[in-house]
Amino acid sequence: MGRTLAIGDIHGGFKALTQVLERAEVTENDTLIFLGDYVDGWSGSSRVIQFLMELSGRQQCIFIKGNHDAWCEDWLCFGTSENVWLSNGGKSTVSSYSDYDLEDLDKHLEFFQNLKNYYVDKYNRLFIHAGYSSVNGPEKEMYSSGYRWDRTLWETAIAMDGKLSKNSALYPKRLLLYSEIFIGHTPTLYLGSTKPVHKANIWNLDTGAAFTGPLTVMDTDTKEFWQSDPLPALYPDEKGRNKDIVKLK
Repeated sequence: MGRTLAIGDIHGGFKALTQVLERAEVTENDTLIFLGDYVDGWSGSSRVIQFLMELSGRQQCIFIKGNHDAWCEDWLCFGTSENVWLSNGGKSTVSSYSDYDLEDLDKHLEFFQNLKNYYVDKYNRLFIHAGYSSVNGPEKEMYSSGYRWDRTLWETAIAMDGKLSKNSALYPKRLLLYSEIFIGHTPTLYLGSTKPVHKANIWNLDTGAAFTGPLTVMDTDTKEFWQSDPLPALYPDEKGRNKDIVKLK
């Protein structure tokens, strides 16, 4: 029986992706759930997308859309490149596509267009890039951008009193909807950790691969996890998004 593995934010770290999948000894029996932000940062963004497209032809993969993926999708679709995107890792993504022809660009655009906003498995576990604000869950979210940008869900979990009972009227209703929630988007580096962080029933798997941290893969049942080398060690001649760390996007 295969495992269900969740993968944090990749941000163009193709070398880290292949390394950590090897370290996790991934087989074709495993289900892989990617939490989004495949691009923007290190130089391998287009290679990451090509690799994921090919990987999904060999085994079950579920791809969640991140905010950086939405930016890249707009660029591939409309040719627009907003300054806020370019200054937050987008330049490296554009460069990574410099030798792609129109046919291949269209295939990659289709990949982005087919990304899921979120996924709920048979164990009532939610996989989403960022979060949601509705007390009724993501299906009732007013704006789809919340799936990719919301930080309030994670901030709520961080700020909670660990002794608060789920039966308490003060317990956040949003957190009662799912047995567990797996997210990315907000680097655990901001809590001083390069490992996955668990707060309330949320697991944050963005261990800072865009910056100075590693890329993480977690077995969602056992909570065993594997990590790549820190990304600056794999890309010693690049900066990734480190220049952007003070203005997190």
